[in-house]
Amino acid sequence: MKFRPLHDRVVVKRLEGEEKTKGGIIIPDNAKEKPQEGEVVAVGPGARDESGKLIPIDVKKGDKVLFGKWSGTEVKIDGQELLIMKESDIMGVTLVR
Repeated sequence: MKFRPLHDRVVVKRLEGEEKTKGGIIIPDNAKEKPQEGEVVAVGPGARDESGKLIPIDVKKGDKVLFGKWSGTEVKIDGQELLIMKESDIMGVTLVR
């Protein structure tokens, strides 16, 4: 991808939502809610505090993250539907064991 976010912004690709309910009912595309989970595609260098010191971002490329339903701005970069959001919009990182 030929895009680098600035400051404390993060580029996230949404993960695909569920096709079926737990009971086996197939959900049509127009009835699905947008997933609130995604994969970090790119991160900025971090924000600066009042003294100008760089505060690095906690997430890194490849992390699976959870974010708010209305978080970020939807953009299309290199033909991909992506979200650009501030690091503070991310609620947590999914841990894989």
